[in-house]
Amino acid sequence: MPTQLDTSFSDNTTEWRQGELLEVTITDLSDRGDGVGRAGSRVVFVPDTVTGDRALVRLMHVKPNLAHAKLYKLLEASPHRIRPGCIVADKCGGCQWQHVDYDYQREAKQNQVVQALERIGGFRNIAVDPVLNVSEPLHYRNKSTYPLGSSNTRQVQAGYYQKGTHQIVNLNQCPIQDERLNPLLAEVKQDIQQQGWRIYDEKYHRGQLRHLALRIGQRTGEILLTLITADPDLPNLEAQAQEWLQRYENLVGVSLNVQRDRTNAIFGSETHCIAGQPFLSERFANLTFHIRPDTFFQVHTEQTEALLNIVLEQLNLQGDETFVDAYCGIGTMTLPIAQRVKTAIGLEIQPEAIEQAQQNASLNGIENVRFEVGAVEKVLQSLEIHPDLVMLDPPRKGCDATVLETLRQQKPKQIVYVSCNAATLARDLKLLCADDAYQLIRVQPADFFPQTAHVECAAFLNRVEE
Repeated sequence: MPTQLDTSFSDNTTEWRQGELLEVTITDLSDRGDGVGRAGSRVVFVPDTVTGDRALVRLMHVKPNLAHAKLYKLLEASPHRIRPGCIVADKCGGCQWQHVDYDYQREAKQNQVVQALERIGGFRNIAVDPVLNVSEPLHYRNKSTYPLGSSNTRQVQAGYYQKGTHQIVNLNQCPIQDERLNPLLAEVKQDIQQQGWRIYDEKYHRGQLRHLALRIGQRTGEILLTLITADPDLPNLEAQAQEWLQRYENLVGVSLNVQRDRTNAIFGSETHCIAGQPFLSERFANLTFHIRPDTFFQVHTEQTEALLNIVLEQLNLQGDETFVDAYCGIGTMTLPIAQRVKTAIGLEIQPEAIEQAQQNASLNGIENVRFEVGAVEKVLQSLEIHPDLVMLDPPRKGCDATVLETLRQQKPKQIVYVSCNAATLARDLKLLCADDAYQLIRVQPADFFPQTAHVECAAFLNRVEE
């Protein structure tokens, strides 16, 4: 065993070596979910730890002022540490925080938002609300997409990748997905095995099946099953799809998505309905939405609706507003808000999403909304109206700078920025609020991904009157 380092020093004179053991006390959690410890002025990041743990860790990747390590031995457990609800939580890369009690998860996520706003955004004394609580921090995911693989004995496997690898941790159930999907996860693997369909080998780019995707309407119980394949020629697929529909009462559709590219992107551009219907129905905000296998829809239905209710409460809409929803997707937020304003416009770069948004508007009889296809930074500039209210819900990279500058020129009275990345949120809010153009009045975090370090936020800005 390597000799344990003496951590009593307060400078950086002691050389760290890869593979060496170090005793640390974890004092924080990073935005990636790792525990953070310190030795002198140097930082150590340790997965599978939590604030308050005292641990012996093995240094894995060493740099002059920081190191990444792995937990070697827990010396003293934090009061925030609990027994994981999953038997493979220490191996599976699907979750980072099953060993962290849920109240502290929420506290850590709130702190993550506060730190980003202060360090990156330069904000001071901003009241960040407590993270919205969830009734059940397990069994919440309405969609799961599992990579497929083969064991050494040629048995079909499905699960998440082991931490830091592309080795599949085989699962027959997952405690964070909706429990009604578990029977399909366990049994469909056996059917794939019996059909003799070849599993895709990502190293040599040979084979067929790449992923198994399951999706459920949590309010309706309707389920979609999708096979993602590099080669659509799967013998006996239609008969197997019909058998699945008969076996699973709530299964409404079986689809095949074709992903031929050598890429980490899961879904390809082709999706074919093999049996049943190409969408499931879901109830959200007292509206009906049709959701397809490759549609973006937040995985935590309850929390998304809770955050929407906060937005509606904060905006205090009067019914005469013109509303623009940038990055609108299939209209998940657009349509409920459209019911409370005079005019609503949704902007989205993906034509397929706009098509679904239009269908969902028609399905619910909402006529005061229109949707436009194109990059938000271009379409927003070309609008012939000056909105009273704008919602931003960009991808993790945040908004293009052109979008933020256009908003500063158009000067809507209110901006709601919904973000899944506290760092890019803080960066963009700093630009919007520059020169006292807007005032950040409230930040509401929400927990769309319990058991992980991810946090969603809604930030509310009011225009500063001249």
